[in-house]
Amino acid sequence: MMNTSNGMISAPSSSSSPAVNPQSPGIKTYFKTPEGKYKLHYEKTHSSSLLHYAHGKTVTQVTLAQLKERAAPSTPTGTSSGYNASSGFRSATARLLGTGNGNRALSFVGGNGGGKSASTSSRISGSFAASSSSTSMTNTNFDGKGTYLVFNVGDAIFICDLNSQDKDPVKSIHFSNSNPMCHAFDPDSKDGHDLLIGLNSGDVYTVSLRQQLQDVSKKLVGALHYNKDGSVNNSRCTSIAWVRGGDGAFVVAHADGNLYLYEKNKDSATDSTFPAIRDPTQFSVDKAKNSKSNPVARWHICQGSINSIAFSNDGSHLATVGRDGYLRIFDFSTQKLVCGGRSYYGALLCCSWSMDGKYILTGGEDDLVQVWSMDDRKVVAWGEGHNSWVSGVAFDSYWSSPNTDGSGEHIMYRFGSVGQDTQILLWDLEMDEIVVPLRRPPGGSPTYSTGSQSAHWDSVIPVGTLQPAPCKRDVPKLSPVIAHRVHTEPLSGLMFTQESVVTACREGHIKIWTRPSVSETQSNSSEANPAIALLSSSFPKDNKGSLSSKIGGSSLK
Repeated sequence: MMNTSNGMISAPSSSSSPAVNPQSPGIKTYFKTPEGKYKLHYEKTHSSSLLHYAHGKTVTQVTLAQLKERAAPSTPTGTSSGYNASSGFRSATARLLGTGNGNRALSFVGGNGGGKSASTSSRISGSFAASSSSTSMTNTNFDGKGTYLVFNVGDAIFICDLNSQDKDPVKSIHFSNSNPMCHAFDPDSKDGHDLLIGLNSGDVYTVSLRQQLQDVSKKLVGALHYNKDGSVNNSRCTSIAWVRGGDGAFVVAHADGNLYLYEKNKDSATDSTFPAIRDPTQFSVDKAKNSKSNPVARWHICQGSINSIAFSNDGSHLATVGRDGYLRIFDFSTQKLVCGGRSYYGALLCCSWSMDGKYILTGGEDDLVQVWSMDDRKVVAWGEGHNSWVSGVAFDSYWSSPNTDGSGEHIMYRFGSVGQDTQILLWDLEMDEIVVPLRRPPGGSPTYSTGSQSAHWDSVIPVGTLQPAPCKRDVPKLSPVIAHRVHTEPLSGLMFTQESVVTACREGHIKIWTRPSVSETQSNSSEANPAIALLSSSFPKDNKGSLSSKIGGSSLK
């Protein structure tokens, strides 16, 4: 039970199972930031009775999915993708795929409900136990829209209604011979197949989230199956992503260091074979020998596991981090390595882009959060504050920073990180205030400068160079705005929404923390800077809204 009167979570009663109430005494139901309190709103979990022996073999990942009202029947059509990427990038993606028939119909985004298919697709096969019933029972409570959290635990995928107070998932999907490891949602899918699921066996499925929610069974319905029984690559799927503006293309990263490019609407029955990897230590791209096969291309990234991948917001660049400790950034359309570098120590486990594509966050086994600059092609800051491995990083694109010059440009970024130390840390990055060390000349001392040094680095580090780990004294250090213990188990995921912050632990327990109210944010901003309060009082009443919108949700230094 939760005792909200004192802001603490009380211990569960002896009759409660850990899965129903996994919390322990000492975990506060809020954490304070300069702009106000983030309060625990909802918790999501799963029933321990649904999990099998393999529960401890996987780490929970969380995907946010938002379903809009159904706009068209779920029949593929020839309409073009609604994604607002440039036509030039779409053409580049088509060249990578070799064909351009991946258009989709049925426009919807995200999810709150579950829909059931009229019959189980015969395309579900292999290691997955599919329903054989010719008719299916429909979930009449599903209204076809909403926002959902999709997460994996053990041998199951769970789907929760983000805006519901219910802890239990509205839907669970179980796999018989393998565990789901990663998943991704495509908000711009046209044919309804918007959810990707990668398994420990290497198998990959695409399904309609709406269709799964409509179905009351615990089986996948209407799924498309790729890399069946590991026919192309039998190492586990580690990360998966839709290609931005790719008209149904997606990429799958594996534990053997290879990444494969698939086209969703291309027949996957034809066997895909690829040329032998010439030099395992070097990056290489090969197309499938048969132009009709799926996957259509293989990227050999590294010798160890690829732990995480992420596309920039415009889809032009792909970032990967791996067991070898390297961040690699690729120009996706040209299939070229742009830049990258090594962690201070150990493997990198996670990565995330800023919305403007200027910065990349990484975290891993060195307990540090690295901030990479695309302009400078190097690490520009290290965040120190975690006491164990950093397992999740993300920029808060909904947070608004103070804007002193009125130009409307971002002068400060807010980002977060979670780790195996059970903590969430929030950070503020203001590049104008960071002293950026230049490259240390051989046998010399580092020099320092403020602002962008892209011209300097263009002359020193060629494009496509992987840099060694920098010395700690050469990189500016960031201190967290707050550090708060939010779970009792090691954390595995973090995401920001417009109204909340979502944290997940590796055991499959999720917490939703609501942001401070607008009035609380404005009050704290005024207290932090009395000049703002004076300005606010001097403005006419009808102009206060424009002022508060600039300072709302910000952390003033």
